Parts: sequence; C-alpha cells; structure tokens
Amino acid sequence: MQVLMVTSECAPFAKTGGLADVVGALPAALAPLGVTSKVLMPCYPSLFPLLAKGTEVAQFATMPGGPARVVEVVSGDLTLLLLDAPQLFDRAGGLYQDETGAEWSDNAVRFGALSLVAARICMGAIDGYQPDVLHAHDWQAALAPVYLRMAGYAAPKSVLTIHNIAFQGRFGPDVLTPLALNPDWFHPEGLEFHGDVSFLKGGMMFSDAITTVSPTYAREILTPEFGMGLEGVLTVRRDVLSGILNGIDTDIWNPAKDPALTRAYDARSLKRKAENRATLNTRLGLDEDPKAPLFCVVTRLSEQKGLDALLTAIPHLVQKGAQLAVLGSGDADLEAGFRAAADQYAGRVGAYIGYDEGLSHLMQGASDAILIPSRFEPCGLTQLYGLRYGTLPVVARTGGLADTVIDANMAGLAAGVATGFVLDSVSQAGVERGISRVIAAHSDTKLWQNMQRAAMRQPVSWDVSARAYFDLYERIQS
Repeated sequence: MQVLMVTSECAPFAKTGGLADVVGALPAALAPLGVTSKVLMPCYPSLFPLLAKGTEVAQFATMPGGPARVVEVVSGDLTLLLLDAPQLFDRAGGLYQDETGAEWSDNAVRFGALSLVAARICMGAIDGYQPDVLHAHDWQAALAPVYLRMAGYAAPKSVLTIHNIAFQGRFGPDVLTPLALNPDWFHPEGLEFHGDVSFLKGGMMFSDAITTVSPTYAREILTPEFGMGLEGVLTVRRDVLSGILNGIDTDIWNPAKDPALTRAYDARSLKRKAENRATLNTRLGLDEDPKAPLFCVVTRLSEQKGLDALLTAIPHLVQKGAQLAVLGSGDADLEAGFRAAADQYAGRVGAYIGYDEGLSHLMQGASDAILIPSRFEPCGLTQLYGLRYGTLPVVARTGGLADTVIDANMAGLAAGVATGFVLDSVSQAGVERGISRVIAAHSDTKLWQNMQRAAMRQPVSWDVSARAYFDLYERIQS
C-alpha cells in the first residue's frame, strides 16, 4: 500500500510541536504492515542541504505563489518529497510566523500551494507514482482532499487527521481566486465558515475519513466546549470520525540508551535517575536536595496548557519542600512569570525559556513527576515520554491525557496499575491538591517505585496505533 502524507512539519527536519513527531514516526511504524509512505512537506531553509542529495521528480509552472518543484530525497527511514518554492518558504523566522511572532501574511497561499501540489501528485504528477491513500495532517494540508474532489478524482481515498482543532486555517474569501478554489464551493456545506474560507472545515467536509489523536478528544470535539465552532460540522460527519491515539518513537525515547542522559537506566535501576538529576541541578541552578520531589514542565507556555494555574501554585510547591524545573516558551507574560519565580525561589525553581531537545530528554530522565495541567489536550506526547522514563505524569482529565494516565486512586493503587495523578480541576487549588498528592506518594519509596515500574510497563509505542491506521486505510478503500 502506498500512502502520501502531507504535512507542514516533520521531525527531525522542521518542528514546532507534536505534529512533527507524529509524522516523523508514523511511516516507520507502518512499514512492517506493508505500507510505503512518502512525506510531502515544504522545503524550509533547514532542509536546503537535502536538496542536493535528492532527485527532482516534478515541476509546476503555475501554482499559487509562483512556480515550484518537488525533490525526492531519502533520509534515514523517511522518504521526503520536498516542495521547493523559495518565494514561499525561504525566509527567516518560524514555519508560520515571522521574527516578531506575527503570522505570515501569505500563509493561505503557502499552505494552499502545499495542498494543491499534494492533489496534483495524487493525479499523476510524478511519473510512476500513484498513492492509494492521501493522508493530510492539520489545516495546512486540509485543502488537498478538496482539490481532489474539485478535479473529479474519486481516488486516492483521503484521510484528514486533526491534531488540534483550535488551529483551523481561516482566511477571508479573497483567497478563493489566488488558490484556484471554485467559488461555487463557498457555502456553508463547503468551504465557508462564518464568512471566511476555512481550510480545516473544507478538509473535514470532503475527506473520506477524519481522525484525531485520541479517542477521548474525538468525543470532546463533538461538543461546544472543545469543538471550537466546528462541532456541528463534525456531528454531521461523525460516522467517518474516529480517534487513534498517538504513540512515540521508543528508540529515540528510551532511558536505557538515551545519549542525552548522564546515566542510562531502566525499571530495575531507577536509582540511577539521581545522576541525571545532579546534572540538571547544575544546568538550572537547583539546590542539591535528593529527597525533595522534583517536578518538571516541558511544554509551550500558554493558558491552554494550564501554565497560568501552575504559576500561581508555585509558592505551594516550594512551601511543601519540592522543586520545579521548567523548559518552554510561548506567552510573554508566562515566560516573565516563570523567570520571576526562578529568581524569587532560587535553588528551588529553575527555568530555561526556549527549547532544547537534549534538555527535554534530560528533564524526563532526572525528574520524579511531570506536570501537564492542560485545559484541553488532543493527545499529548510529554506524558507518554514521562511514562517511558518513570517520570510520573500529573495531568488534567482531558483528551489523550485521560486516555493514557491511570490515576493513583485507591483502586488503581490496589490493583498495581496506577501510573500517575489526575487533577480534579485546572485551577490554582486543583494544581495545589495534585502537587500535595504527588508529594505524599513520593514519601513512600516502595509505593513510588511500584508506580514508576507500572508506568514504564505501559505500552506507548506506535504498534497498536499503526495497526489502527492500517485498518482505516484498508476500510476506506474497500
């Protein structure tokens, strides 16, 4: 089976979040099932060195934003189709924003072109290549199924995966012409959404299947609380909606051989985590206090992630004798707040504002618990990394967090299956209660180690989810 995946980012080449990790890992997980995947993505400056190693497989003289070409290159386990359109993607700044943090004004054209090229490839633009399934990821690729339908193509069948419904790709109706979208499709049963063109809604209306990244999130987005205005569209299409939980690359995220750790360990050698903690203490200026529970945060700093509630709970955490290590960036007020907390509670709170992949691994290998108080979380990956590293997740009861963490309540502890702690609310009081529960459990060394080992036994690889995607691919083709 041939699958064309279409995405705006893919690890390790270009990444802003979990989308990149998913697309970077899923092709390898599908390969043992007989699926050959190619990943179509923009050629950002970070990928320019790969162009010389690849082969040009298609040219497009007239595309939104100007001419483009596609270069195929194999890198590790991935076969990439790089959309080389320098006028769209060769620029300083981020993937979606300029150096000031403002959205690129031509994002509609940039990712409309990506979607149109995907559709053209499905229509035979690359000699000798015909995918059986088009798998579009998030709003940036969501117009690909639309372009296929507009051209009258019934094959390949298409899947749209929603990684976060909060990001929808909404633009004014003036983008219809430059994107070569049929204006007759600009209506409530098509591309129109409150007077705008919605890339994500278009993909939802015209793809053959819709998935999201956890079963709980698939149910949540059918409600006004989580559907971000699109719950009505999803309700209409709920017969093709399903939730498939993300996995992680268990080779990259493996405490037994992680090169980012000072000392590797497994479930039988948990005491070795202490050596990683000593390294992290030095990195972040934390006091040497091995008996104090060490919490970590590795995330985008935003209210969605509940970091405002955590910030107000830091005095409680410190007063209780614990320590906190923070890695992330995002909202300027939250960045300033965590910097101030690190100054106020020097030695007890450490913060690295920014992102460092190696440091994120070290934090998992060094910490006792990872705080994830998200107000909504489609899947989440950091709690899976925490489970893998015996760093117990402290999570809100939402989305994939609810699907992957078993609370340390009386039943969970009695059965020996508890793997973390579920907050009763995302608020200062709720986070403080969760912190207190963790500290109480951590004081019982035997109980804590039993929970760590239960967490490390939990399956977090792509094996089950890859089979679910394979079954979906087969089903929509039958």
